[in-house]
Amino acid sequence: MAKGLTADELRTEAEDALVTKLKEAKEELFNLRFQAATGQLDNHGRLREVKREIARIYTVMRERELGIVTVAEEPAQEDESND
Repeated sequence: MAKGLTADELRTEAEDALVTKLKEAKEELFNLRFQAATGQLDNHGRLREVKREIARIYTVMRERELGIVTVAEEPAQEDESND
């Protein structure tokens, strides 16, 4: 998963892309925890980053569920529908 994933970037993603990113982040977290338990983990800060990415993804998904933030539509599509 990419480093530095922000909530603004996640808000522009489609729902299925969010689910995919969530699955990937959870798999990475599992692997990092496994490496930590066996003493093979080099970068302990990555554990924290991945946990925060998971939390951001869940937050964006919950915002959409509650209708707080919706998926941004393309401005070109809106202009075409007004004509």
